[in-house]
Amino acid sequence: MLKKSLIASLAAITLLGAAPALSQGIGHTWFMRGSIVQIDSKGIVVCIGKADGAEVGQTLDVYRIVRHPGPRKSPGPDFHRQEVGEVRIDHVFDDHFAHVTVIKGKPARNDIVELKRDH
Repeated sequence: MLKKSLIASLAAITLLGAAPALSQGIGHTWFMRGSIVQIDSKGIVVCIGKADGAEVGQTLDVYRIVRHPGPRKSPGPDFHRQEVGEVRIDHVFDDHFAHVTVIKGKPARNDIVELKRDH
């Protein structure tokens, strides 16, 4: 009985902690956020929106995940982020998505975008 109660309590805590994520959508929060999700004749759409603090005019760095060739030589990931460009937010659609224009580089679908930080 104690075991069932403990499991139920842990499940409730997990759901409460996930509430902000659920309000944005699990896909947006954990899988797509910060990704380039569409490139077509209408332009580029990124998975960053009002819920992330996106505003028209903000610039975002664009990164691509690059895998290291061959077997892993040390502990840790066998990939790194490589900066491949920069984009500017033109229009924020909603809480999840925004349209961007390329400032430099050649962004591709599934690249990662990240708000530029002042150094």
